[in-house]
Amino acid sequence: MPLLYSIGKITVGNALKVGWRPRVEGLEHVPKTGGVIFASNHLSVADELFLGAVVPRHLAFWAKSDYFDGTGLSGWFTRNLLNGLGAIRVERAGGRAALAAFDGAIPVLKAGDQVVVYPEGTRSPDGRLYRGRTGVARLAIAAGVPIIPVGCLGTDKIQPIGQPYPSPVLRGGTITIKFGKPIDPVGRADDRTSLRQLTDEVMVEIQKLTGQEYVPRYAPKKDPA
Repeated sequence: MPLLYSIGKITVGNALKVGWRPRVEGLEHVPKTGGVIFASNHLSVADELFLGAVVPRHLAFWAKSDYFDGTGLSGWFTRNLLNGLGAIRVERAGGRAALAAFDGAIPVLKAGDQVVVYPEGTRSPDGRLYRGRTGVARLAIAAGVPIIPVGCLGTDKIQPIGQPYPSPVLRGGTITIKFGKPIDPVGRADDRTSLRQLTDEVMVEIQKLTGQEYVPRYAPKKDPA
């Protein structure tokens, strides 16, 4: 576990658990060793904070390339922060640039680390669960690691889209993080039809955890973060 990440778990992670008291279900499904992909719904930037707080091992999150390319003092700080946390750079432009980020995640997973993927590709604009993109299936098959469905609930109440920091007060309910049973990709084909089937299977399991209304189309990419 990177040193900066360890410090973050002790400080920020414990502060989140004490301050908001998230409820955690299904943590027994998370293996203590080996590479794993967490496939989660995405309601808020706070999803990443609470996932990092409740999962004992290191989580490698994706961060868009803009955060690595900033200039000035703030750009230097953000870039070094993300590198220190073990974040994976991803190009939001798509195409070969985006695939390069997945290529970079494969050795991370094969080395036994854990990676978080949001199959919807962006935060939900209205709280519903949108169609998953097949990258999560492609990555799992290429790395040969299981996918654990994750459901985050209540995070949008403390940090809705457009709010830069989590609110210190949770209004309306509790924060709940649910982990489903691992989905094994071993023996699955990597053709378009098989990738679609595996991705849809993952999204069904996520929906079971969250109870969100499912929308059979991709979420509009208007997410500023």
